[in-house]
Amino acid sequence: MGTYRVTTLVAAPPERVFAMWTDPDRFKEWIGGVTRVTDRVGSMDEAGSRYTVWFGRMKSPTEILAVERPWHIRTRFGNAILKGESDVRFAAEGDGTRIRQEFVTRGFVAAIVGRLFAMGSYKGSFKGELETFRKLVEKETTGRS
Repeated sequence: MGTYRVTTLVAAPPERVFAMWTDPDRFKEWIGGVTRVTDRVGSMDEAGSRYTVWFGRMKSPTEILAVERPWHIRTRFGNAILKGESDVRFAAEGDGTRIRQEFVTRGFVAAIVGRLFAMGSYKGSFKGELETFRKLVEKETTGRS
């Protein structure tokens, strides 16, 4: 088991940040390797809702464990390579939103893969995806690139 934390400050209000974070149709724009999201059951605003994230032919069933719009969402995800929980907090900070994300992996293989994703800020890393998300939200909020 491994625990990994990433954070960033987004120049946008919490409601806008949360709305984009919880829009499965937008996942492939900022989560590395996502090709589609299927099997949606329930709303992204409700604990117990489920969906499947696809990375090519590999699927990752995901369940929303807790949600409080626009401040918090916790999910359980998993496939043979990476499984665990993601706990994300959104806090108003100045004119923006501080995102704090914690990944807790389950299993030996997931701990190794999680460690690889936690290292550095390359595009597919946890930090890289968070920065891609930040830039996407800010571009749409302020029009800057």
